[in-house]
Amino acid sequence: MRIVIVTDAWSPQVNGVVTTLMQTRDELRSLGHDVRMVTPEGRRSIPLPTYPEIRLSLFQGRRIARELNEFDPDCIHIATEGPLGLAVRRYCIRRKLPFTTAYHTQFPEYVRARFPVPVSWTSAILRWFHGPAVRTMTPTRSVRTLLELRGFRNVVVWSRGVNTNLFAPQPRHEYALPRPIWIYVGRVAVEKKIEEFLRLDLPGSKVLIGDGPDRPRLSARYPDSHFVGYRFGAELAAHIAGGDVFVFPSRTDTFGLVMLEAMSCGLPVAALPVTGPIDVVQNGVTGVLDGDLATACHKALRLDRSAARAYAQDASWSRSTGQFLDFLAPRADRDTPSVSPAFAPSKPR
Repeated sequence: MRIVIVTDAWSPQVNGVVTTLMQTRDELRSLGHDVRMVTPEGRRSIPLPTYPEIRLSLFQGRRIARELNEFDPDCIHIATEGPLGLAVRRYCIRRKLPFTTAYHTQFPEYVRARFPVPVSWTSAILRWFHGPAVRTMTPTRSVRTLLELRGFRNVVVWSRGVNTNLFAPQPRHEYALPRPIWIYVGRVAVEKKIEEFLRLDLPGSKVLIGDGPDRPRLSARYPDSHFVGYRFGAELAAHIAGGDVFVFPSRTDTFGLVMLEAMSCGLPVAALPVTGPIDVVQNGVTGVLDGDLATACHKALRLDRSAARAYAQDASWSRSTGQFLDFLAPRADRDTPSVSPAFAPSKPR
């Protein structure tokens, strides 16, 4: 099939959305599908206010329409709700073409963390955006339930995977720091609630891998914590594997792909019992979920690392991509496979 995937989140951004879409693209191509990515790469863009690392490509509608007409896709998937996603949504509606969307990020909560905007307002905008989609894919059952309670329809669960060959217990980075080593990986931004982790009175050392707008402030306020910046590929995997516990303080993630990567490296996870962790972590086995993050950290330190690794080995990008394929909405005039009954969408409420 000729498949278009539209995303406003793309390299050089470093996050779970970009990783998921890159892995899905590569898996689809390995299966023989022709995949066209519509991304900000090569387009005019402006920095997102309050978050300059994210750039927005505006006024691309005509150019994108020409690109899509030339490619003539069988299926169109809109991964993000940004300007590119809006342009392709408009393209599909005007031409009465079916499309799918994805709910990767809890924007209502992220916006609320920065501005005094009610969650209900942003939710209404997102409900409007996803409303015409044949299906809206989201990574966990708990987020599907949340969206259905907010009035979203035709929501399905599209799982995630992990490269267990890359993210493995060995080789390990040898930290010249007091142990235990508490690891955080991800954006250093207000919505990730990193300061709740940094305030904890824990023995050993805290290591934060990643970058973002809050790094200057937090590194100055917590000089005893170690901010090592971005790490990629084998170096990232080694830095994670060299730790003792992976700490995930976020309350708003839809999945938290880094938790799966950490477990694949043999690290148990300490997290809160909220969306994301409650679907990814086996409480008391691969990590500990507790309303008190410090309690979760201390209990996770006593868990068997091999259990975390074994759990991650059951996840794969090939399985995830198979679900994605089943959820796509091919054009009615094309001879393409239909949705598998095994992955039927949830019933609207």
